[in-house]
Amino acid sequence: MNRSLLVSALALALAAPSAHAWSRQGHQLVGELAERQLSPAALAQVRDLLADEAVPSLAAVATWADEIRAEENELGKLSRRWHYVNIPGKDCDYAPARDCADGECIIGAINAQRAVLADASRPRQERTNALKFLVHFVGDAHQPMHAGYPHDRGGNNYQLNYRGKGAPEGEGTNLHGTWDYWLLQSAGLDNAAYADKLSAMPPLQADPVPALGNAAQAWTIESCRLIHSESIYPPGHRITDAYLDQHRPLAEQRIRLAGQRLAGLLEEALAP
Repeated sequence: MNRSLLVSALALALAAPSAHAWSRQGHQLVGELAERQLSPAALAQVRDLLADEAVPSLAAVATWADEIRAEENELGKLSRRWHYVNIPGKDCDYAPARDCADGECIIGAINAQRAVLADASRPRQERTNALKFLVHFVGDAHQPMHAGYPHDRGGNNYQLNYRGKGAPEGEGTNLHGTWDYWLLQSAGLDNAAYADKLSAMPPLQADPVPALGNAAQAWTIESCRLIHSESIYPPGHRITDAYLDQHRPLAEQRIRLAGQRLAGLLEEALAP
């Protein structure tokens, strides 16, 4: 994706309704990083499926799943539970019947939408929607609080007061919102600069897509385990810039992993 197209995608996103996961910037970074890693053949199929979009790029459609949820249209209501999974306990012992009944969670959604995208016999609009869902949900799966605990709704009910450069007078937020928004926003970079920065980092270790049906579960449980191992819950319900500086590298790594894994998933789903 060239720089001018990325800037256009950013402008389009800024005009969209407020998102609720990784913020617009985080989701667009996942889409942009994935697109930079696609083969020419896979990229051509992506462009074809998104040909009717205002900007036919993964970055530009990365917040669509949140936008339709905010509008509460039929598909938005249907997909409301697809953005997360709540897993009780620090061991992240995922039980599908308990945590994802009838496939109604992010793990089931990724698997189902990947199957739709891979089926060339499905109607074109269904495959386009599946592509847009996957761009978003793979990003969500790498945000630790989207695999958080049910007792506080993935940190949504864990209230925080943030006082720092972004909110010198103090601002009420919650742990989920901090990971969605403040960690990346506080870096002070626009999308183009942030994507270039993340792309310039040393390559991540090779991470082949696990067997079909296992990738989404593996990525989501990985996110869940980070909540405990990385001490994501701050004591005292207060955070400063020190918390953001401490955890931003992890957030950036999750964005990079999501982009890399999304690219791999799309390559596999769109293969001839």
